[in-house]
Amino acid sequence: MFKRNRCLRRVAAIASISTLLAGCGVLSSDTPEDEGPIVVGTTSAPSTLDPAASWDSSWELFRNIYQTLLSYPTGSSEPEPDAAEQCGFSDSSNQVYRCELREGLKFSNGEALDAQAVKHSFDRIRKINVNGGPAGLLGSLERVQAPNDREVIFHLNKPDATFPFVLATPAMSIVAPEEYPEDGLREGDDVVGSGPYALDSYEDGKEAVLVRNDAYKGFAKRQNDAVTIRYFQDSDAMVKALRDKQIDVTYRGLAAGDVVELQGAKEEEIQLVEGTGSDINYLVFNPKDPWADRKAVRQAIAQVIDRAAIAHKVYRDTVDPLYSMVPKGLTGHTTGFFDDYGDPDVAKARKTLTDAGINRKVPLTLWYTSDRYGSETAAEFKELKRQLEGSGLFTITLKSRPWKTYVEGYQKGEYPVFGRGWSPDFPDAENFIAPFVGEQNALGTPYPAPEITGDLLPRSRRESDRANVVKEFEEAQQILVDDARLLPLWQGRQYVAASRDVSGAERALDPSTIMMMWELHRKTAW
Repeated sequence: MFKRNRCLRRVAAIASISTLLAGCGVLSSDTPEDEGPIVVGTTSAPSTLDPAASWDSSWELFRNIYQTLLSYPTGSSEPEPDAAEQCGFSDSSNQVYRCELREGLKFSNGEALDAQAVKHSFDRIRKINVNGGPAGLLGSLERVQAPNDREVIFHLNKPDATFPFVLATPAMSIVAPEEYPEDGLREGDDVVGSGPYALDSYEDGKEAVLVRNDAYKGFAKRQNDAVTIRYFQDSDAMVKALRDKQIDVTYRGLAAGDVVELQGAKEEEIQLVEGTGSDINYLVFNPKDPWADRKAVRQAIAQVIDRAAIAHKVYRDTVDPLYSMVPKGLTGHTTGFFDDYGDPDVAKARKTLTDAGINRKVPLTLWYTSDRYGSETAAEFKELKRQLEGSGLFTITLKSRPWKTYVEGYQKGEYPVFGRGWSPDFPDAENFIAPFVGEQNALGTPYPAPEITGDLLPRSRRESDRANVVKEFEEAQQILVDDARLLPLWQGRQYVAASRDVSGAERALDPSTIMMMWELHRKTAW
């Protein structure tokens, strides 16, 4: 049937990738060649095509077909105007943020992209209020004004120096009012956007065909005329397609075994680019479950889990053990779980349970998604089961679902314990704390944390210089360690494998490690 239609990389990491590729003799071209579309493979398919419903890796597609007021030009770690011509706080307290739109913006259906369209886009996110959706990013927004066609004013209910970063996330994509209802999600598989590409066709879970949007006005300088994104179920099939020259680039979902093989092989046709990433993987404990709700159970699990074994045995050292929800490389990172729990210790875990009056094996069901975070996810959860049951303290049942139904399940609170991955919305420690706490968050599982949401985060948001909020983030991380409601497991590295006749991979990742497809192109010289 025919249908119409983020781990954070530091700038230094992007620079290191650029150096690696420069060493391979990768040259750039100012003009695209008509040699067919660049074909990109990934295991991270969208869960939705409507920005009002997505706080996940659907943003990979959104960044390329929708437009935001602010975005990240290549090499920038600070948001800069895209649909906007200029933006900035117009008061001294960081509570009034004003943007002026570029002239003559239009959606792909010819409808004008004006200030009313921007207001409509933000208002509907908050009105529809999808559980686990992007409304959670707009907690500081009080109201949006559109006093004229080109001016948009955001009034915040409290100071928030991070608001420009929020505006730059694909969740804040601008949509056409005539096509996207104010009180419900858009149905169907077509898209009306204003991004660098138009979505020419879409087949759920299989393929997205992007073609140049000639009406686009923004900072992106497209190095190609078309990109096709193909969605794979596993790394094996994706790497085979790369070697068979059915695709040009792989991004997200490379299995550890494939990475190790590509690192060791003398591939003449494939280049492997490696850089430090800030994607994280963690467990979520659902307070609706009587066992997961018990702090002693969560603490005992935290005491037993061997992160180093997971990184080595399952991921073959292509990821690093993580002991805080804020990853290494970000200002404010701590190692709270290691500081408090040390190395895995069954005796300490048993004492934690018996002190809480728990003298039987704890039964728990651990859920994971079968097709989202790479081919090793099933092996990772088997290793978690082995470790927990090996302690003699737990009886573990494993269950999985494909991503789309998996999302529905955790949003409904169906899972006692479940695995999630997180790619940052923007390069700040806040984005590894704020999305997970409060009554409405990205997990779909309420996590009241009044000291964090009512004091530490508001204090940090008053400070424009983010180096001055380390104390607040350290305190917030310690609260997360004490509660053990979220259990960090590992921090990823970033790998991109590409045909040697394709350039631009070193420039194609924004600070949220979302691929800007317009930077990819075929080489014209060596």
